[in-house]
Amino acid sequence: MKKVGVLIEDLYNELEFWYPYLRLKEEGFEVIAIGPEKGKEYKSKVGLPRVSEASPKDVNAEELDAIVVPGGYAPDRLRRDKEIVKLVRDVNDKGGVVATICHGGWVLISAGILKGKKATSFFAIRDDMVNAGVNWVDEEVVIDGNLVTSRKPDDLPAFLKAIISKLK
Repeated sequence: MKKVGVLIEDLYNELEFWYPYLRLKEEGFEVIAIGPEKGKEYKSKVGLPRVSEASPKDVNAEELDAIVVPGGYAPDRLRRDKEIVKLVRDVNDKGGVVATICHGGWVLISAGILKGKKATSFFAIRDDMVNAGVNWVDEEVVIDGNLVTSRKPDDLPAFLKAIISKLK
């Protein structure tokens, strides 16, 4: 069974966390919510709580087939955690699927894995993505090797189809 980590931190976007988390479970993958601290309750932008099932200390890149970085303002917090950033970088380095939507690109920028890649994001962080060396495009979903990126909640169906396709 393939294993997918979905990152969680305060101020996450509800749809961008829950849609991938539940859809990937529905597809038969083992899915875990990974936050900076295991067992901590994180609240979404509207206060919806979710307790993390693991921290980067509890998992390593070798056991993850994919990692998903939801948007909202959580990525600004996640990128400050060196262990989260290292986990994302390590999943990428081993060739696992790295998927991000909306502001999630900030975590990939901090992981240093975007230079020379084609990707998208929420338009507000386009300059950050370009400055990190991305060939930024305004498309529903962009796949470049093991990287899957999308712009906003409306793109979630295409985003999940791409992730599932890469994992199968």
